[in-house]
Amino acid sequence: MGASDPEVAPWAPGGAAGMAGAGAGAGARGGAPAGVEARARDPPPAHRAHPRHPRPAAQPSARRMDGGAGVPGSGDNAPTTEALFVALGAGVTALSHPLLYVKLLIQVGHEPMPPTLGTNVLGRKVLYLPSFFTYAKYIVQVDGKIGLFRGLSPRLMSNALSTVTRGSMKKVFPPDEMEQVSNKDDMKTSLKKVVKETSYEMMMQCVSRMLAHPLHVISMRCMVQFVGREAKYSGVLSSIGKIFKEEGLLGFFVGLIPHLLGDVVFLWGCNLLAHFINAYLVDDSFSQALAIRSYTKFVMGIAVSMLTYPFLLVGDLMAVNNCGLQAGLPPYSPVFKSWIHCWKYLSVQGQLFRGSSLLFRRVSSGSCFALE
Repeated sequence: MGASDPEVAPWAPGGAAGMAGAGAGAGARGGAPAGVEARARDPPPAHRAHPRHPRPAAQPSARRMDGGAGVPGSGDNAPTTEALFVALGAGVTALSHPLLYVKLLIQVGHEPMPPTLGTNVLGRKVLYLPSFFTYAKYIVQVDGKIGLFRGLSPRLMSNALSTVTRGSMKKVFPPDEMEQVSNKDDMKTSLKKVVKETSYEMMMQCVSRMLAHPLHVISMRCMVQFVGREAKYSGVLSSIGKIFKEEGLLGFFVGLIPHLLGDVVFLWGCNLLAHFINAYLVDDSFSQALAIRSYTKFVMGIAVSMLTYPFLLVGDLMAVNNCGLQAGLPPYSPVFKSWIHCWKYLSVQGQLFRGSSLLFRRVSSGSCFALE
């Protein structure tokens, strides 16, 4: 979520594989005996099908597409596929890093440039804070173009660890093949499918989040050093040593709880909303029903991510709070006793969505940071 990474889009957990359904593999398990005589004795495949259970049309099953066990030769491509996902994820992470970097600096309240006077859609004069492009240009002026990628290394490692963890969990705990829910399904039956699928996604997301969170904390602290021009966290190994020495083992997991809560609320909210829309609002008689259902979860993911943004903000602020860096100490931020204290403080200040917009940023009346 934002400063934490949506390594894989949570609103499309099953993807195409999840929609392939369970009806694909039944006919592939049996086969005619080898040899000409055996083929001569056997009737055509169409006649061997059970009258009440006709053979489904041939299509790749979810497990086949995932390279899961049980299909001869499918496991051979699994390492290559996983490496491809890691490489693609690394590329996306590197390209999007400047965006996340600017967002984090805005989240901690660092506003090095004064606002400019502008007008809104109603023609009223308002003060606008610098947009992402202006902020990024300022970082380049201070640190050069390479400065836009401060903290990238631990973030790449965090995302790679998360991807590998999810892939390993799918091998150890393979997901059940899920059929697409339609409004013809019995409500209780279809809802059970969604609950089972979401529970599986939640387990994978929580485990991968917990394992990758220490690297996420290091990445956040490396980036916010821009505020005070510090160099306390300069490398992954040295940062691990500093955190363990100063804060102990718990120092690697500060801000974890709000991130986990945000992930859980996001998954359940997105999947349940998509289910009810697909089951009740999209009728099977509509010619584009299948296409609409395929995009419902994506659209719901965007909407729910806006509602869960405060969890992301609080988690990121807790990751850098009171760690010896200027960005986590007054006047930028008070020393928070817990993530609930941080949430209440931001709520009172009207800053629970600080950093959610990077283009049109108006100066709010409850702004808790000074403008220079």
